Amino acid sequence: MKTLYIECKMGAAGDMLMAALSELIEDRQAFLEKMNSLIPDTVSVSAEPAEKCGVTGTHIRVKIHGEEEECAQTSEHHDHGHDGHGHEHHDHEDGHHHHHHDHSHSGLQEIYAMIDGMDVSDKVKQDARAVYRIIAEAESRVHGKTMDQIHFHEVGTLDAVTDVVGNCLLMEQLGAEQIVVSPVHVGSGSVRCAHGLLPVPAPATALILRDIPIYGGRVQGELCTPTGAALLKYFADSFGTMPAMTVKKIGCGMGNRDFAEKPNCVRVFLGNAGAENTGIRKNDDSRLLQDEVTELAANIDDMTGEEIGFAMDVLLEAGALDVYCEHITMKKSRPAVKLVCMCRPEHKDIFAQLMLKHTSTIGVREYGCRRVIMQRSSEKRETPWGSVDVKICEGGGIRREKAESDQLCEIARRTGLSLKEIKKEVYK
Repeated sequence: MKTLYIECKMGAAGDMLMAALSELIEDRQAFLEKMNSLIPDTVSVSAEPAEKCGVTGTHIRVKIHGEEEECAQTSEHHDHGHDGHGHEHHDHEDGHHHHHHDHSHSGLQEIYAMIDGMDVSDKVKQDARAVYRIIAEAESRVHGKTMDQIHFHEVGTLDAVTDVVGNCLLMEQLGAEQIVVSPVHVGSGSVRCAHGLLPVPAPATALILRDIPIYGGRVQGELCTPTGAALLKYFADSFGTMPAMTVKKIGCGMGNRDFAEKPNCVRVFLGNAGAENTGIRKNDDSRLLQDEVTELAANIDDMTGEEIGFAMDVLLEAGALDVYCEHITMKKSRPAVKLVCMCRPEHKDIFAQLMLKHTSTIGVREYGCRRVIMQRSSEKRETPWGSVDVKICEGGGIRREKAESDQLCEIARRTGLSLKEIKKEVYK
């Protein structure tokens, strides 16, 4: 499975994430040209090499009307705009610098219109609008206003829209099937805004990061910005440690500020994760693999079949390796089911929480397991009715093929043929 892992040991901001992802694509110059064509004569985007604590990477520089935002030695916060309309817009600040501009303001609908007018795919527009909505929802709650009442500084808006759309473009190009994000370092101390000092993480950032693993530390300052938090929240499939994966490319996006403790960067890793990458032992003769999994189980006797079915769907959609039920008998001879969720050991806490949330159980049991598995791959087979995806499993001198059931059923409905007739053509 094509997997992107995002490491946020020094937080995350829109420009830092965009710089890191830009190191993973084949043609970064074409990406920059695309970015510079979106709001011509107003926003310009460039990339340059940067180095922090001996680590090299890329810094993305954004200019608005030919001006670059000013940097500060402390992490100052211009959250609250004129007329009481708030916007915690460290959106292009990498968490470590701020703007000194007084321009007009934009409402959420104006920002949506700006995004919709860009020459990007519908998917990028949809993703960018969704990310900005996460920011607007947090701002509205912080300031006690509706989203339509929230207004954003013009320059902060252009910075943020550039960061958001740029990241959405890069995510589309990378096409990762799974995105895993590390726990997010938010920094510590306080951040200065127009009304005084705010604790780190700042209110809007903290709201966005609810239900996401975060931590502080000795590093003073705001490391995760609202835009960085919103991008992570929207794109992440899960949060945790790096999954077992074969890394093909590594990207490093640099911020402006320098810290003595650590390099100020976001790192991203692109590669493949799955059964073929998690084996702790491989027998070259049989091509069988072994890996470690965790089984989570709960006995349930007070949920309907529909409710249990929904819980199973939630676990599978979250990336569980397998979910199933066993019929059991509990005390007082009550019929019940044992719900079992199989997952990676590093993801067990996430799935245990989902089981507690979506079932009536008050406890989840955990079992460590080792399994022997066959190597898995897939290929497309051409048929007179279109291509069909076929899963292939090999190992121990055994080979199995299985066509995608939903595709076979769709062909059967469309052609009136039986599944047996279609399978015969696929497997011939």
